This record gives sequence, structure tokens and C-alpha cells, in this order.
Amino acid sequence: MNKRNLFVIITLCTLIFSCGSNADAKKKFFSIKTDDNKTKFQLGETVKASIVNNKKIEIDSVAFFLGAIKLKSTGNNTLEEKIDTERLGKHLLKAIVYYEGKEEDVYKKLTFFNNTPPKLYKYKIIAEYPHDQNAFTQGLEFNGDTLYESTGKNGLSSLRKVDYKTGKVITKKDIDKKYFAEGITIVNNKILQLTWLSKEGFIYDLNTLEKTGSFAYNKSKEGWGLCNDGKRIYKSDGTEKIWILDPETLAEKSYIEVVTNKSIKSNFNELEWVEGKIYANTWPKNGSTNKSNLKSSIAVINPKNGAIEAVVDLRGLRDKVTQHSELDVLNGIAYNKDTKQLFVTGKNWDKLFEIEIIK
Repeated sequence: MNKRNLFVIITLCTLIFSCGSNADAKKKFFSIKTDDNKTKFQLGETVKASIVNNKKIEIDSVAFFLGAIKLKSTGNNTLEEKIDTERLGKHLLKAIVYYEGKEEDVYKKLTFFNNTPPKLYKYKIIAEYPHDQNAFTQGLEFNGDTLYESTGKNGLSSLRKVDYKTGKVITKKDIDKKYFAEGITIVNNKILQLTWLSKEGFIYDLNTLEKTGSFAYNKSKEGWGLCNDGKRIYKSDGTEKIWILDPETLAEKSYIEVVTNKSIKSNFNELEWVEGKIYANTWPKNGSTNKSNLKSSIAVINPKNGAIEAVVDLRGLRDKVTQHSELDVLNGIAYNKDTKQLFVTGKNWDKLFEIEIIK
């Protein structure tokens, strides 16, 4: 045997033993088991979990965590946790198992849903007002009696101050054509505006519409809708997540996930804060505008846990505007908190509707 062949054999043996050693190192001694291997729970139910000891090693103790929150163990390395104040959606149950002076982290994926189906609301038209048919509406919000509007599409994006009664555009700020503008919200005398795919938002002076700054997205990849409750800013990005932004730094601090009693939902577009709830336009799956597939609705979302508490069925509104080739979906919710009036419109609609929700 020559030296070259001997070297190859030694190298192969080293690799084999090394791989075996790594495999043993990665092998888990423990795992988490839930009753009946259940992974989906509804609000009010109790998660019952225990540690499976695959090697019959003596366990010193176990610490359970739901995200960053440490849970109280019920003894004997088991857990019973009632789902009540947690945000709904996807969670990772973690257990740190301490044994023989060592520790091992094990995980189990869980999903929490609401315990009641969304209520179905209808609507009544109170009044109709003219609206710029060329406005591809992405954001809509009142400040006093003045309506502010963000319009989208590259080369057509703008920020506007509008007289909602006449539809007249009082002031218009054109956005650089490289940006596709999205939702807006007004906080601390500033207008915040999202862009769709540029991972950047803009800050404007409320009165002059002059741009005063910008902010970057963090974990979210897209910008869809914005609203605020005066303390927190809520941002949708097309996924099931609605991000909660710090009003000072505009950093994404946390999020809720939008769910019903059965499933996780996504595609929430323009947002509005209405009497303690988030109202969200639902974007048709795959962006379909085919009338046979079109679902015009607003989801009423609990901002504390992400539960869809109601759905406002707005089918029929689109038929009441001028039909043309550029006509698109419902998108635009504006609530005048001083007068308690609710307004909606859509992309390239020539009407703004004041509606009353019938519960």
C-alpha cells in the first residue's frame, strides 16, 4: 500500500468517526409531548405538556417557556397552562431540561386560535361623495375634518390633503417614481407613509406635507397598511403579522398574528383604528379582481391578541361606482373620531362612501 492510499484511508476513517460523533452530540435525550399530541388550541383551553425521557436519564428540573415568558411548572416535569392572555397565532413551547450537570433545549410548535367564530356585519350607505377616479387609494385617514390620502403605483404615487365633501385635492405631494406608496397614519402632528417593496417609510409635516425624514423596516419585508391608537403604531405587511411600532423610533417592537377560531389569516391591506379595534381591508388572494372571486370586506381585529371578532361584508359597493378598465378593489377606511363617521372607498373609485355598520 502506497503512502497516498494510506492517507486516503486515514482521512475517510477520521470523517466517519467525526460524523458519528457529531450525530451523537446532536441526538436529543428528551422531547415535549402534549396530551393526545395536540398542537392546536383555542382561547380558554389548557395546554398540558410533559417531558419524554428517551434515555431514562435522571432529570434534575425542567423550565418551560412560551416565547420569552417563563411558565410555572405543575411538578413532576409537567406543564398545565391556560390560554387566556397570550397573543393568538403560532408559538414555540420551549423546555430547558437540566440533568447530570448539563442542560438540553427541546421545542414544540403550537398554534392558538380564538374560541368563537367572527360575527358577520352588514352595512348601510349614509352618504356618497365624489372621489378622484385616478387615485389608486392605499391609505386614508382623517385629521379633524380634513381627509389625507396616499395613492400608489410607481410614477403615480402621492400624498394628498383632500376636501372629502367635494373630492377636491387641496394639496398634493408627488412621490419619486421609484417608490410604490402604501398606507399612512397620523401621529404627533406627523404623517407616516409606507412604501410597498422598498423597505422604507417616509415622515411628513402634517400641515405642509413636506418630507422631514424616513425610517427603515426591520423584520418585515413589505409595507401595506398603517394605523395607530395614539400610543402604538400598527403595520401590516401582507403576512399574518401586524407589527407594533414604537411611536418615537418607529422600530418594530412586537407583533400580533391575525386568526379566527379555525385558521391563521393574512393579506390585510389598509388599516384604521376605530374605537379600540383595528379595521383592516382584506386583499383578495393572489390579488384577484375577478368579480366572481372578489370578496369586499373589512376584518375587525382585536389588537390585544389578533382575533378577528367580526367581518363587515361590503359586497355591492363596488357596483355603485363608475365601471371602467382601471377599476380595482375596495381599499381605504377613514374614521372621523370627532363625528363618529366611517368612510370607505377603493382603488380608482369615483366615490367615497359614508357607511353605517349594521351589527
